[in-house]
Amino acid sequence: MKNYLRLGLGLWLASAYLARADQKTRTLDVVWIDSEGGGSTLIVTPAGESVLIDSGNPGGRDPARIVRAVKEAGLARIDYFLLTHYHVDHFGGIAEVAEQIPIGTIYQRAIPAGDPDGKTPTTFPTQIKPFREIAANRVALAAGVVIPMKNAPGTPALSLRCLAADQKFVTPTAEQAKTKNLLAGAAKEIAPSDNDNSAVFVLAFGGFRLFDGGDLTWNFEARLVSPFNLVGAVDVYQTDHHGLDVSNNPLLIQSLAPTVTLMNNGPKKGGTPTAFSAIKSVRSVQASYQIHKSFNAPAEQNVTDEYIANRDNLTGADAAKCPANVIELSVAADGKSYTISIPANGHARTYATTPK
Repeated sequence: MKNYLRLGLGLWLASAYLARADQKTRTLDVVWIDSEGGGSTLIVTPAGESVLIDSGNPGGRDPARIVRAVKEAGLARIDYFLLTHYHVDHFGGIAEVAEQIPIGTIYQRAIPAGDPDGKTPTTFPTQIKPFREIAANRVALAAGVVIPMKNAPGTPALSLRCLAADQKFVTPTAEQAKTKNLLAGAAKEIAPSDNDNSAVFVLAFGGFRLFDGGDLTWNFEARLVSPFNLVGAVDVYQTDHHGLDVSNNPLLIQSLAPTVTLMNNGPKKGGTPTAFSAIKSVRSVQASYQIHKSFNAPAEQNVTDEYIANRDNLTGADAAKCPANVIELSVAADGKSYTISIPANGHARTYATTPK
């Protein structure tokens, strides 16, 4: 009888373990990788596909951090690489990543003939050469493009859509066109750059939505939501441009009405007082996270240490000693809640997906 009980208990434990494992594989997971102010957002879908949006700088440090995150996620390849724009802190690391992990398909805007910001002399031809030589499928990225990701059986609809690129925007839906945005904001005079051309993405899983606007700038952010809100409400807002003050227009953030914000800043890149103020002006925000504590803003504008992945703020030659702690997000298999965690300090908090 005892042997039967043991066998029954063993089968129950095995079944429970498999159920938990299956539940885990059906979550939508996002990892914000510390590129010290560069862009590196890794997405792992319930079907096991992977997307990397931007890739930090070249030079070993950022590619190594991306490769580590990819391997820790149990991935053998990156199915899709999405490049928001042609600044080296966003495309520079992917060639070194591709030397270690296969890349399936690259979604990119047309590569500029010269420096994307019109600089002369320029290092752009040298910087872009390794990117050009990556062995991968290439697909043109434009407003309206949808990344063809698989849906896992028994999970809500999953989509990743480009809403803007090259200063062109998707057409408002019939529902969006019914209502003009009543919120307003002031324009800023900002020198033109390829940031203006940045691609913008919305990741959706059931009722959950995440916004990644790359380095889109202030006046173009306004065009995303005014006169019509082309994005709608989101749950998580990844701050544009690392939290710099030429981006993060309060009009955009207020219109998106996020529950959570995530700043992919460096110790001395982004994290500006203007960006912090814009986030704090949004009533819907319940919590804000930072990859780094910011030296660019007063201590009281930074969030509490529990919500910051890297607090030592090593800079210069010491930056290589940074632990490069990540911030992780996991959306439940039904899309109705999501948990954001910082494994390095044990923080984990669950939020309900908001009705939209």
